[in-house]
Amino acid sequence: MLEMPNGILLLHAMDSQTTKPILTVQRVGEDLLQVGLTGEWIAKAGLPGFDSVEKVFTSGPGPVKAMEFETTELGRWNSGLIAFVVKCFELCKQHKAEFRAQTLPAGVSALLQLSQAVPEKKDAVRGDEKSPFFERLGLTVIGLSKGATEMLTFVGESVVSLGKLLRRTAQFRWSDTFLVMQECGPKALGIVALINFLIGLILAFVGAVQLQKFGAAIYTADLVAIATVREMGCIMTGIIMCGRTGAAFAAQLGTMKVNQEIEAFRTFGFSPFEFLVLPRMLALILMMPVLVLFANLISIIGGFVVSTLMLHITPALYINRTIESITVTSFLLGIFKGIYFGVVVALTGCLRGMQCGTNAAAVGLATTSAVVTGITVIIASDGLFAVICNALGI
Repeated sequence: MLEMPNGILLLHAMDSQTTKPILTVQRVGEDLLQVGLTGEWIAKAGLPGFDSVEKVFTSGPGPVKAMEFETTELGRWNSGLIAFVVKCFELCKQHKAEFRAQTLPAGVSALLQLSQAVPEKKDAVRGDEKSPFFERLGLTVIGLSKGATEMLTFVGESVVSLGKLLRRTAQFRWSDTFLVMQECGPKALGIVALINFLIGLILAFVGAVQLQKFGAAIYTADLVAIATVREMGCIMTGIIMCGRTGAAFAAQLGTMKVNQEIEAFRTFGFSPFEFLVLPRMLALILMMPVLVLFANLISIIGGFVVSTLMLHITPALYINRTIESITVTSFLLGIFKGIYFGVVVALTGCLRGMQCGTNAAAVGLATTSAVVTGITVIIASDGLFAVICNALGI
């Protein structure tokens, strides 16, 4: 332990032979509190708690008017002692008691005086002020307008990139597209099959319970087929791909943004949109019809299981009713919506990835935002499709 010219002690590292720190607190008379510090007060040694000082300070026949320290057997010390003494000082200040620091080591007294030399300015801290309602409303509208502008700009860039692809002038590699197609196609069949099989079971079970009341259980096959082909197959597949593939796109591009790889593409003259976004969007456009067809088949199989096992409908009758109920219009409508949902998943995932910040937390926020935005747009779009189809009589 070295003493510097200004009286502040500079401590060297604690060795293996450290005397255990001991704290004794006692009242001397009625109004004096004596705090005894013994041993080496090193933070790594496990210092005594401050609770005993506060307990003795507040107990007794009368209030404590002064606090002093007994440090004749005090060994080495570091910031742990400073923190303890500052707590004692704050306790005395709170109860308007005298704090006697004469018996403390010179370094402790100097550091304590230094900590109290410049008191905190209460008026310098800005309190939480609630903004006016119209200000918050205006900021919200500006944020929504900015987000909508960025989304429309992103959609416009996708259209331009598809045009360049058709003209064979895009900075594009089919090998990247095939890799993304493998990730969002064959590797997604398991979760798509599981979810849509359960959806088929649920539709058949709910429909059977209600239709049996009217003796029309045979129409369960029609219900499952129409609901699956027109709505549930495409929308459930879109939501699954949004949570699985859209989040992956956002995380991949967000990580590239953090690592400044996207800026490197621009530096070398490559278009990040054509090189990164276009393969992902094209892969989903190509794979979503296949996934929707697969989802429709699995969902119909789920309804087939319930109908044959619970309703005792023959397999041939169920298959015939399913084929008769599915029209070309309903079939193509489901395929078209699946392609549209694939574009939505690709655009929202890649947009949030491109908008990502430059730290790890921003990647998580971008991933979450991509999933929330994608699912919201899918549900809202499906509702709009239902209104349009109803108006057109489809």
